[in-house]
This record gives sequence, C-alpha cells and structure tokens, in this order.
Amino acid sequence: MDDLLILFCVAGGLAALLANIGLWSAHRLRVKLGALIAAALFLPTAYMSLVSLLSRPKPIELEWTQPAPDETTLLASQMKEDVAIYLWVDRQGLMEPRAYVLPWDEELARELHEAQRAAESEGGTVQVRMSRRNKNREQMERMFYAAPPPAPPPKTVSGATESTPRRLAGNSAQ
Repeated sequence: MDDLLILFCVAGGLAALLANIGLWSAHRLRVKLGALIAAALFLPTAYMSLVSLLSRPKPIELEWTQPAPDETTLLASQMKEDVAIYLWVDRQGLMEPRAYVLPWDEELARELHEAQRAAESEGGTVQVRMSRRNKNREQMERMFYAAPPPAPPPKTVSGATESTPRRLAGNSAQ
C-alpha cells in the first residue's frame, strides 16, 4: 500500500475524531485531553502528507489549481511499460516545471516516442496538449506532437536585411 494513502487515511480518521468530539463537547477531562492529543497528531500527519506529495508526479486529471493550458513544452519523459508514462513539462506562466503521470497506454507511448524522434530530427521541441477535446478515441486530438524550431531572426548586413538587395562591387549597372 502506498504510504501517501496510509497518511491520508490517518489524517482523515483523526479529523473525523476531532469533528465527533467537537459535537459532543460536554465530556470529561480525559475525552477533552484525547481531543487535544488527536489534534496534535493531526498536524504532523498532515505535514508529512504534504511533504510526501512534493516529490511525486501528479496525474494530469488532478490539475485543479492551475488552469490547463492548451499546450505546454515537454522537458523530459520516462516510459515504464505496463506501469505509467512520466512527464516533466514547462508550463507557461509558472516559475518551475511540473511533473505529471499518465496511466500506461501503448498508443500514447507510441505517439510520444514518434513526437520525440520527429522533434530530434527537426531540431524542435515536443509539445503536449494538456486536455484532449473528445473522449472518443477516433476523434481525439494527438496529445504529443513535434513543434518546429522557431525561425531564426533575419540576418543583417551593414544595416540591410536579407529582403533588401545588396549591390556587389563591380556589378553595378549604369
């Protein structure tokens, strides 16, 4: 069993105990001390739960706090066959990258692998669609795709751009 689930169950049980004691507050001193101990145990349990969450990837479906962007840039990925697909993405507007986990899907893994190969050969990046439009498999948009590299800035030669014709010495028509 996952330690996060155990910590969550303990925190939930302690919170339920506190709520029950709060409803019946006309108890003896022993019961009130028990409520104080339960509250004291709730705080470190909740803290340990949050610390445990910091280092783990989150399922994309559970991204509730940030509005899902249409697309984001994939920084790294790891595929564990029959387990999960792990993603590290750079979300626009956030200071640090986010880690997500997708349930294992052979078709999705193939799509990610193809996008990574295409991005590598083109010199671009892999983009991730954080939400697909349809739940129907046939009409679903691709989740991973290779974005072309950004266009290089126009070259300038002594104040002229590429679109401005230059006259070469000795080729001037008179």
